Order: sequence, then structure tokens, then C-alpha cells
Amino acid sequence: MTLALSHQWQLSAFGQQNLRYVEATLPPLAPHQVLVRVEAVALNYRDLMLVENRYGMTPTLPFTPGSDMAGTVLEVGPEVTRWRGGERVISTFVAGWLDGAAPASAFPLGGPGPGMLASHVVLDAQWLSAAPTTLNAAAASTLPCAALTAWVGLVQDGGLRAGQTVLIHGTGGVALFGLQIARLHGARVIVVSGDADKRARVLALGASQALDRASDWPSAVLELTGGRGADLVLETVGGANLGRSLQALAMGGHVAFIGVLDGGELAGSGFDLIWRRAVVKGVSVGHRHALEQLMRAIEANALQPVVAAEYPAAELAAAFDHLARGPFGKVVLKF
Repeated sequence: MTLALSHQWQLSAFGQQNLRYVEATLPPLAPHQVLVRVEAVALNYRDLMLVENRYGMTPTLPFTPGSDMAGTVLEVGPEVTRWRGGERVISTFVAGWLDGAAPASAFPLGGPGPGMLASHVVLDAQWLSAAPTTLNAAAASTLPCAALTAWVGLVQDGGLRAGQTVLIHGTGGVALFGLQIARLHGARVIVVSGDADKRARVLALGASQALDRASDWPSAVLELTGGRGADLVLETVGGANLGRSLQALAMGGHVAFIGVLDGGELAGSGFDLIWRRAVVKGVSVGHRHALEQLMRAIEANALQPVVAAEYPAAELAAAFDHLARGPFGKVVLKF
């Protein structure tokens, strides 16, 4: 292996104050592994929760956070045929999930799997996909978790098609990718947000309507759709919000349940669920094959992710602070 060292963020005890930017020795390449020079890492709120031990699973310390990486393959093990070196790549969020049902052995990167907040990483060759040729590293790094979650929830599981109405909650990374993907498919999008400035920005991004979260938005969705309701919902909030989403759902509608911002407990009417013949399906990102389908769609349609800010690799604390404030788009660290 041509390089033995990596500069990486490492957590020795839970809490952001315990993050240190250190120099670490990389393991030698196994025959099935590759060495990747990391160029950008997009943060997810999950990363912040893991650092603060609020995620529901406790990674083994010390660990390096971060799951969503874009970089370049520098070196490959002798058994690797998927890459030769020099390719621009992105990580797959769920390591070992290539297609179909997720195997029991699959796991997310950045906890419990290896973290991407590092200048160089050694990974299994199967845990990478080719980056879109239309995006720079910062934009490409936003795709493995947020973009794929929206794609799976709306397209793979939800069967999104032109002319449908999609209801999206919030303006986080998954929500904005959901808006872009829905518009790409010719669907109408209604966004619910508690922030007036962000409501204006989603309208500029292509949403048909933006409703105030403090309003009676389920009734407004029904009124806007002539009483039909939304065909698809990206449910990012959870809690009692799921019940309100069901009230705004069309007959036979599909709810992609992807977030628990209001906590892990759910509340809603079983009568709405039955009467509307609703499908509520949990989404935990997706497999590599779906990510590759998404990459082709992004290239063909020149989709540009919304990046809220880019920070130098050494400024992780500032990037996490920005993430905690609720950015409009993705926060990225550049190595």
C-alpha cells in the first residue's frame, strides 16, 4: 500500500467536545479492499446523534463518524475487479447491501461501520459506487444517505409517477431531494414547513405549494387536491404527525416513513389507516443497485443537490453547529 497514514476525526468519549483531528495508521489492504482519497463528506443528523450517544445504538469507542463520502480510488487489492484506480466514487450507506432484501450482515458506515470523516479510508470494493460525472465531490457526497432515502421512499417503494401529488415534511436533506426527485418525475409537490423563509425557498425550488406547519395543513392538502389527498407522503417527523399525514392521504396512498424528529412513538387513527387503505412503509436508506439507478437519473437530468455550506475538514465543530440549526440543504466537509 502506497500510503500508511490518514488524518481523521476520532471520538474517544461521547460528546462533541471529545472529537479530535488525529493522524492514524491505515491497515494494509486486504485482497478485496481499496484505498480511497476522501475529498468531501456530507453530514447527516444521524452523525450528530451518534457523537452525542442519542441514536439508539452505541458505537464502540474510539470511532470515526460520517457515512457519506465522495473521493477517488488510489489503490486496489489483488482480487478487486470492480475498480482499477483513478475512479471517482461515493460510499454506499449500508455496507454489504447490494440488491434485494438487506442481509443480516449488512451495516451502516459511520457507526457501527468505519467512518468517512478522514483524508483516506480503506474499504471493501463492493461498498462503493461510481460518482455521477455531472457533480463535483461536495455535491456527490450528499447522495449516499439522503438522496437514496428519498429515491427509495418515492420511486422504488412508492411507485412515483407523473401527475401524482407528493406531500413532503420539512426542508432537510431527504425532504429537498424528495422535492427534486418528485419534480423530475412530473409530480406536484406540497411542502409543510414551520419556517417562512424556507417555505419561500422550496417554492423557488419547484414546490407547487408550501404550507405552514402551524396551520390546519391536512385540510389544506385535501382542498388543494379537490378532496383527493396526497398520493405519496415523505414522513420525516413521526409521532402524532403520522396521524395528520394519514388524514391528508389519498385512498390507497403510500406513506414513506423515514424520520422520528418527534420521537419514536407513533400516534394516529386506525380508522384512517383502514378507510384510506393506506400503506405505511419504513425506509432505511437502500441497496447499491438502487443507488446506481439514482446515479443514472441524476446524470441524465443534471440534478444538482442543494448544498447549504461547505467547511474545511478541520472545522467539524462549526459544521455540526450549522447542522444542529437546521440548514436548508446539506452541510459538507471538504478534505
